[in-house]
Amino acid sequence: MPSEVGKDTALAQPESHVQIDTVAWVTRFVGGSGSDRISFDLAIAPGDTVRTALRRLSERFPQLQYALWDPESGELAEHIEVVVNGAILGVRHGLDSELSHGDRILLFGQYMGG
Repeated sequence: MPSEVGKDTALAQPESHVQIDTVAWVTRFVGGSGSDRISFDLAIAPGDTVRTALRRLSERFPQLQYALWDPESGELAEHIEVVVNGAILGVRHGLDSELSHGDRILLFGQYMGG
């Protein structure tokens, strides 16, 4: 009788993840104090983009959804910076750039002064 062991494991792919960090006042939108750092380990599928990951996280936190996305255009609002693997969004990555296992996204608030 042929063995069934290992038949499905050859097809199984390890799950990919990205890390999304929120810092400073952005943490208030995900249950933090506004002065700390909160990290999320987010599973991604092949073809997921920066936009996909941010939408998935913001759907879990209505306050983040409101702060991160412009309700009229559906694009990023102006008050939170997005950094992907150490580069500000728009430098090496855009919202529709595909993510890979181990990528890191940082969300931090813009600071303005006069």
